[in-house]
Order: sequence, then structure tokens, then C-alpha cells
Amino acid sequence: MDSLWKDLGDIPRFAPLQASADTDVLIVGGGMAGLLCARMLKAAGVDCMLVEAKRICSGTTGNTTAKITLQHGLIYSKLIKDLGQERAALYLQAQRQACKEYARLCRDMDCDYEVKDSYVYSLYDPVRVEQEVHALNLLGEAACFCEKTQLPFSVAGAVQVSKQAQFHPLKFAYTIAKELPVYENTKVLELMPYKALTDRGEIRWKKLIIATHFPILNKHGAYFLKLYQHRSYVLALEGAGDVQGMYVDEDKKGLSFRNCGDLLLLGGGSHRTGKRGGNWKELESVARKYYPEAKWVSRWATQDCMSLDGSAYIGQYSRSTQDVYVATGFHKWGMTSSMVAARLLTDLILEKDNAYREVFCPQRSMLHPQLAVNTAESLLGLLTPTAPRCPHMGCALKYNPQEHSWDCPCHGSRFTQQGQLLDNPATDDKK
Repeated sequence: MDSLWKDLGDIPRFAPLQASADTDVLIVGGGMAGLLCARMLKAAGVDCMLVEAKRICSGTTGNTTAKITLQHGLIYSKLIKDLGQERAALYLQAQRQACKEYARLCRDMDCDYEVKDSYVYSLYDPVRVEQEVHALNLLGEAACFCEKTQLPFSVAGAVQVSKQAQFHPLKFAYTIAKELPVYENTKVLELMPYKALTDRGEIRWKKLIIATHFPILNKHGAYFLKLYQHRSYVLALEGAGDVQGMYVDEDKKGLSFRNCGDLLLLGGGSHRTGKRGGNWKELESVARKYYPEAKWVSRWATQDCMSLDGSAYIGQYSRSTQDVYVATGFHKWGMTSSMVAARLLTDLILEKDNAYREVFCPQRSMLHPQLAVNTAESLLGLLTPTAPRCPHMGCALKYNPQEHSWDCPCHGSRFTQQGQLLDNPATDDKK
């Protein structure tokens, strides 16, 4: 089932590429990150074009819960510990600027923009919550600790940050896309130095941005080790009441809450793509327990690219690929991360200084515990002697009985029962 965001009457359509073309900057991928990159580049007077294999925002952007917040879980205490206070402050400042830019753009736009308080809660560990509050205060953010929330269960504590926001992601995206050089139903078949082959013609570029959620250029950057994908689920509940804010569990397998009009969006059931998880059954159980009078009116699923250390990869694709850039690894925070990516990549292309360049550099250290997990999953997938196989790197696919799809536990590609591609990094249907 499609997300409730997609229930719109006025959806802009863009023609496919009609013939071979030349551009200064080619953007591959028509989600929020790609569209914002195109918007900023065009505003700066840069010749650019964006190609999307399907329809714009048909992937993760169309399935997000659309929270605009500088809170990305309990991340700031970790950033201070791992990178130091200065780097953590830069990460925070990047998210603040992203939130302010959304507020500016949404001011005169019909996209259901609402200012809301944001909460990251813990069910069992008040100490971690207190540490995060201290970290945010140290970085100059007025966060506070609270024990009482509007959630239907008690929590050990929550980090509250006021004046964050939520909106309708597709109303926003479709509005900014209308004036952009976008080509839908134009699939990139092969990327070569300064040339992209599509099913509609050849595009010659001077600089390239890969904003395809999971990067599709396998030969460089080791993204097949630096990333994995995490699947999560949403129920839209009618008659569940107003939680008066945006909530997310600090545990990535926990629950999230936000209202959309009269509906409550209940998220969770998460798991690594290709593995077992709670999915909608878990959410239905939660709804029966805490909202017995409510009924679900829509449900959908999404998946997020997860980096090794919790921060996005934004910048030069790899050391060996000059003039190629990437935006990926947003975890569950694609809205602000997309805005950060657009500003950072625009500055890099214009050869301007950007204070956040090193914070999000894709070439930063890979020495994190998650690397061992990703490596083990890849080896297991390659050595499992079963069919069918994923055309991305040959891993064994696992059948997902809840969504009736074939999913790859190595890198997150997904296919219909008939073998048609649903989610990248694979670029071809299952054989």
C-alpha cells in the first residue's frame, strides 16, 4: 500500500530524456536530496539536469515520516566522545541551518508545515538521556530532560528540543520540482568518466552527483561495506488522539510517533533488510494495546541507508573519482540530511569553502564495529548456496512473507515475486 503522502491529485509529471545531452552537473536520483541539489545549483546559475529512473520521490522520500529536526537519536553525546566537541558542534550547526532553510522555504508554501517539539525517549536508560541533554546543552542547544510525555506508556526519560517541525514531504518536493530540469523514466544504465549511458540517450557531464539512496557506482568508495539498509514500517491510525509532538525511541528497533491531521503515524517494526523483524504485525499489536478504539487507514514501509558511524556520507564519491559526488547514509533523518547535502555539494561544485566538509567526508575512517557486521553479512550472503541471487553482487536473496518480496540481507536490494526491481543498489531485475 502507498503512503498517505502519495494520495495527491495534482502530481507534476516530467518527460523522459528525448535525446543525448550535455550538462555541467548531472544529478542521478530524484528524491529529496537530488531535488534540493538541483534547486540550489540552478539558483546559483549552474547548468544542471536531474534524471530519475522512475517517478520523482517514488522511493524513500515518498515513504518518510517527514520530521524536520536536529535530533537524530542520541547522537550528540556519541559525536563528542568519538570526534570531539568541535566536530559535534559542526554537525549540530549543519542540522540547525537545514531546519531554518526548510522554515524559510515553507513560509509561503502549502505543504502542511507545522512547528512541533521533538523528543527522543528511552524506555529503560535515563542516564543515556541525561548524557544527551548535557551534550546538547554543552553545544549550545536548549534541550531538556523530561519524564512525562503524551505517549501512551511511561518512559525512563526523554530529550526534548522545542521548535522543530514536520510537513507533507511530497507537497514540498513537488512544489520545488516544478521549475527544475527534471527527466523522469530515464534510467542510467552505465556510468563512465564524464559520460552516463541511459535508456534514453547519452549524457555528457562535467560533474556528477549520485543521489540514488544507495550509491550505484560499485567500483569505487567501498559503499557495499560502508552501508547497510534498515527497513521500517508505518501505520496511520484514525481515532488514536494527538501526541502533541514528534517522538522516536533511541533504540533503532523502537517506535516513533507523530500526528498528521487527525491521524497518528505509528512507526516501528524495524529490522535489517533481508532479516526477520516485527513489521506491521508488531505495530498492529502496539495499536491494539494502547489504542484499542483506533483503526488503521493506511500502512506502508520504507528503508534507510545506515552508515558505519551514524553520520551521512556527503562529498567526493571516492579519492579516485574526481568530479563525482555522493549523498547517502542518512539513517532515518533524510529531511535535514538532504538539505545539508544540497548546500555542501553545491559549495563543493562551486569550489567554495564549507565548514561541514570534513564532518561528512565519505573518506573518513571505516574502523567501526558495524564494518565487521557488514562484512560478515556480505560473506554469508555470497556463500549461501541458494537461489535466487541478487544481481548487485551475487548475494542470496531471502523471501519476505510480509511484503511478498525477495530481499537482499547484504545490501538491501528488493524485488517483487516476479523478479522486478523494487529497491536499489541493484539496477537490474532479478534473473
